[in-house]
Amino acid sequence: MESKNLTAMEIAEKIIAGERLKPADDLKFLLEVPLEELQRGAGLIQKHFCGNHIDLCTIINGKSGRCGENCKYCAQSKNHHTGIDEYKFLPTNEILAVAKMNEKAGVNRFSIVTSGRALSGDDFEKAIETYKILRENLKIDLCASHGILNAEQFKKLRETDVTSYHHNIETSRRFFPQICTSHTYDDRINTIKIAQAAGFNVCSGGIIGMGETWQDRIDMAFELANLKIKSIPINALMAVKGTPLENTPPLSADEILRTVAIFRFINPTANIRLAAGRKLLPDFGASAFLYGASASITGNMLTTSGTTIKSDIELLKKLGLNSGVV
Repeated sequence: MESKNLTAMEIAEKIIAGERLKPADDLKFLLEVPLEELQRGAGLIQKHFCGNHIDLCTIINGKSGRCGENCKYCAQSKNHHTGIDEYKFLPTNEILAVAKMNEKAGVNRFSIVTSGRALSGDDFEKAIETYKILRENLKIDLCASHGILNAEQFKKLRETDVTSYHHNIETSRRFFPQICTSHTYDDRINTIKIAQAAGFNVCSGGIIGMGETWQDRIDMAFELANLKIKSIPINALMAVKGTPLENTPPLSADEILRTVAIFRFINPTANIRLAAGRKLLPDFGASAFLYGASASITGNMLTTSGTTIKSDIELLKKLGLNSGVV
């Protein structure tokens, strides 16, 4: 796209008309235009492709701690000493009870998230049986997040009618080795492609505020566009004591909001999903929902503390938005 000398709104209009930004384009405007102007353009794109709908999902930590990977941001790595609760795969009845409560509260989808490089063995079989029971008892969509699975596992998981699989790329290819060396960037990319081949809608995004550059964030956005990701969670690092990033200062609200707007320009049709770090934003992300973010993780979770499903639905109503909840 020829973007030089165009305003953010003019570029937004071109995107709505079918053009797309490319890595080789002049992208200075993403960082140089005033935030308010960039947000207005992002809001225009969001309104066209997403309307007034905000997708709400919630998760349960189905298996906690003891992860053998060394991701520097993660509280669940056994290489770090964070004092978190550690437990094996939760009983099905506990997961079902939480899922029913969340469905009743008004979320659009529910996900089980587990620690570790990959869910395997008895734990994987327990997850499969749990998803079958969830499907029998719930009407909302089901999502899973179980690490680096193989094609056979994805096939078995898809047969339970789980429709989405979450697997973040976390950051840019360049910066990834700075935050994790126990697996590779390509391990994550390949997992996403295998999940897509198995019929999953993949949810993939990353974390900002780990020491990466703005170019790293832009590169991550283009990688996700290249993978045709339809749901992109943006997490602002909430530094956890006991991890290598424990002393990393939090991002400013303006930096998070600009990142959200940039991701909307580069991934115009995707759901840009607010995840960890919402409490760093004014009114828990109210302006983000109007100018780029069309989805959010919600509920009483550590990284999104301060919000509940009820409060989020009320916030959306005040903003003239909806989550599909009557």
